[in-house]
Amino acid sequence: MRTTKPITISLPEDLLREAQRAAKEEARTRSELVRDALQQYLASRRWRRLRQWGAETARRLGLKSEADLQRLLDRVPARRRGSRE
Repeated sequence: MRTTKPITISLPEDLLREAQRAAKEEARTRSELVRDALQQYLASRRWRRLRQWGAETARRLGLKSEADLQRLLDRVPARRRGSRE
C-alpha cells in the first residue's frame, strides 16, 4: 500500500534549477527535498501561531515581563498548574 500521494506543483525555472542542484548535492530526490521543506515550513508556522497566541494572551492578561508572569503563576494553586507535589 502506498504511503505517499503524488502531486503536481509549478515552480519558476530558477527555483526548480536550484532545487535540483540542492537535491543532487545532498544525494536526495526532489520529492525528499520538497517534503522536508514543507515539513519545516509547517513546523515554523505552528510555532509562529503559538507565539502569536502567547503574545495575545499575555496582552490580554496585562503581562509585560517574566516577573509579571511569575506573579500570576504564584497566585495559582500548584494543583491547578498540574504540579504533582
